[in-house]
Amino acid sequence: MKLTSDSDTLAENKVLILYILNKLAKPISNDSLLKLVTSAQDMNYFYFQQFLLDLLQDKYIIGYTKDEETMYKITEEGIHTLELTNDLLPGILKLKIDTVLNSELDEVQNSTHATSEFFPQSENEFVVKCKLVENNITKFEIKVNANSREQAKSISKNWEENYQEIYPIVMELLTKN
Repeated sequence: MKLTSDSDTLAENKVLILYILNKLAKPISNDSLLKLVTSAQDMNYFYFQQFLLDLLQDKYIIGYTKDEETMYKITEEGIHTLELTNDLLPGILKLKIDTVLNSELDEVQNSTHATSEFFPQSENEFVVKCKLVENNITKFEIKVNANSREQAKSISKNWEENYQEIYPIVMELLTKN
């Protein structure tokens, strides 16, 4: 899909996001919403972010930060807009979304996942932030310094792939008497 494609496709994707947010009982993180949207519709990350930005600017959704993670929920104006534009979503897509929501919503909202990101402090120094999120709540977070971009990438990758092994060891060391 091209971002410059016809306006019906653009509108359909925005209505899709509103439809999903309307079905949710509580706010959802950016990552979890992306997972739900891409489970129902083929959409790349950058288009998804642009659609969110458009919906935020139009005040159809609100975004706020909770535990350093962006959370989204639909507004009253968004609900009203969804009621007016609901026909843009084909019935088969609504059925697919409802099926995906039923099967993946518990997993998405109650899952444990690890994230990491790194930021340059100088040319040869980076700060790596590793997080463990459970039920949309940050359970563990640590920041470490890396001496190169490669080391920062390695720390990030290692955390995301091995957090199940790393987290218990760190907790054991921190709580040791």
